[in-house]
Amino acid sequence: MVHSGTIQTSRRDEMIDITDRVADIVRREGVVGGLAVVYCPHTTAGITINENADPDVVRDMLMRWDEVYPWEHPKYRHIEGNSASHLKASTVGASQTVIIEGGRLLLGRWQGIYFCEFDGPRQRTFYVKIVRTE
Repeated sequence: MVHSGTIQTSRRDEMIDITDRVADIVRREGVVGGLAVVYCPHTTAGITINENADPDVVRDMLMRWDEVYPWEHPKYRHIEGNSASHLKASTVGASQTVIIEGGRLLLGRWQGIYFCEFDGPRQRTFYVKIVRTE
């Protein structure tokens, strides 16, 4: 079964911690061992795993992505004007896979799963597929 979640983003660039939402799906499924695949079906958003203890990490990541991929560039040609968001999304990637062990996501102490918005605000969707190995 594929589970879906929706997110209403509020800024052009932001990272939203969805760890608890994914963990809730794992609990509801009652899976003891397996994989959770978290997927973003959008070309201007993505999924990443990173530190969720210090909010400055998110701030720093968003700042650097803006420096590497500025919103405006004289050589961008994409008619919609959001080339930077496509570049950021491709850099982050569309999915992450997390091991499930003992009925829990096997994340590091400071890790969280983030939905990364690069072309908001928008209403977005993400999917979670549980693959059982037990």
